[in-house]
Amino acid sequence: MSTTPPEPPTNSESGGFGRGGGSSNVTFNLPATLPVPGNAELLIYVLATIIIAIIALAADAVNSSNFVIAFTVLTFAYLISRGIAKASRVLEQ
Repeated sequence: MSTTPPEPPTNSESGGFGRGGGSSNVTFNLPATLPVPGNAELLIYVLATIIIAIIALAADAVNSSNFVIAFTVLTFAYLISRGIAKASRVLEQ
Protein backbone atom coordinates (compact mmCIF):
# COMPACT_ATOMS: atom_id res chain seq x y z
CA MET A 1 0.00 0.00 0.00
CA SER A 2 1.59 3.26 -1.05
CA THR A 3 0.59 6.64 0.28
CA THR A 4 1.47 10.00 -1.06
CA PRO A 5 2.97 12.57 1.29
CA PRO A 6 0.72 15.49 2.21
CA GLU A 7 1.12 18.66 0.23
CA PRO A 8 2.86 21.59 1.95
CA PRO A 9 0.50 24.34 3.10
CA THR A 10 0.06 27.35 0.90
CA ASN A 11 0.76 30.90 2.08
CA SER A 12 -2.88 31.50 2.92
CA GLU A 13 -2.92 28.49 5.27
CA SER A 14 0.22 29.34 7.31
CA GLY A 15 -0.88 32.17 9.57
CA GLY A 16 2.17 33.92 10.97
CA PHE A 17 0.64 35.58 14.03
CA GLY A 18 -2.46 36.95 12.37
CA ARG A 19 -0.77 38.68 9.48
CA GLY A 20 -2.51 36.52 6.94
CA GLY A 21 -0.11 34.49 4.86
CA GLY A 22 3.22 35.84 6.05
CA SER A 23 6.34 33.75 5.90
CA SER A 24 7.40 32.10 9.13
CA ASN A 25 11.13 32.23 8.34
CA VAL A 26 12.95 34.35 10.90
CA THR A 27 16.46 35.61 10.22
CA PHE A 28 18.72 37.40 12.64
CA ASN A 29 21.51 39.72 11.61
CA LEU A 30 24.09 38.56 14.18
CA PRO A 31 27.83 38.93 13.79
CA ALA A 32 29.83 35.73 13.36
CA THR A 33 31.99 36.39 16.40
CA LEU A 34 31.00 37.72 19.78
CA PRO A 35 32.72 40.84 21.09
CA VAL A 36 35.39 40.31 23.70
CA PRO A 37 34.53 42.02 26.98
CA GLY A 38 37.01 44.62 28.13
CA ASN A 39 39.76 46.22 26.14
CA ALA A 40 43.52 46.64 26.06
CA GLU A 41 43.45 49.54 28.51
CA LEU A 42 41.58 47.43 31.06
CA LEU A 43 44.13 44.64 30.77
CA ILE A 44 47.06 47.03 31.26
CA TYR A 45 45.24 48.69 34.18
CA VAL A 46 44.65 45.37 35.95
CA LEU A 47 48.21 44.18 35.32
CA ALA A 48 49.70 47.46 36.58
CA THR A 49 47.53 47.32 39.71
CA ILE A 50 48.64 43.74 40.41
CA ILE A 51 52.31 44.64 39.89
CA ILE A 52 52.06 47.65 42.22
CA ALA A 53 50.30 45.48 44.83
CA ILE A 54 53.09 42.90 44.65
CA ILE A 55 55.73 45.62 44.98
CA ALA A 56 53.84 47.14 47.93
CA LEU A 57 53.77 43.78 49.68
CA ALA A 58 57.41 42.87 48.93
CA ALA A 59 59.25 46.16 49.34
CA ASP A 60 59.61 48.24 52.46
CA ALA A 61 59.88 51.49 50.50
CA VAL A 62 56.33 51.24 49.14
CA ASN A 63 53.72 51.31 51.87
CA SER A 64 49.92 51.31 51.75
CA SER A 65 49.61 55.07 51.26
CA ASN A 66 51.92 54.93 48.23
CA PHE A 67 49.88 52.03 46.86
CA VAL A 68 46.66 54.02 47.23
CA ILE A 69 48.21 57.01 45.48
CA ALA A 70 49.48 54.84 42.62
CA PHE A 71 46.09 53.11 42.37
CA THR A 72 44.33 56.48 42.21
CA VAL A 73 46.66 57.77 39.49
CA LEU A 74 46.21 54.58 37.46
CA THR A 75 42.43 54.76 37.82
CA PHE A 76 42.39 58.40 36.72
CA ALA A 77 44.59 57.64 33.71
CA TYR A 78 42.40 54.68 32.75
CA LEU A 79 39.19 56.73 32.92
CA ILE A 80 40.74 59.53 30.86
CA SER A 81 41.94 57.06 28.21
CA ARG A 82 38.47 55.49 27.96
CA GLY A 83 36.87 58.93 27.73
CA ILE A 84 39.17 59.89 24.87
CA ALA A 85 38.48 56.61 23.09
CA LYS A 86 34.71 57.04 23.39
CA ALA A 87 34.83 60.72 22.39
CA SER A 88 36.60 59.83 19.16
CA ARG A 89 33.63 57.63 18.14
CA VAL A 90 30.86 60.16 18.77
CA LEU A 91 30.70 61.50 15.21
CA GLU A 92 30.83 58.04 13.59
CA GLN A 93 27.16 57.33 14.29
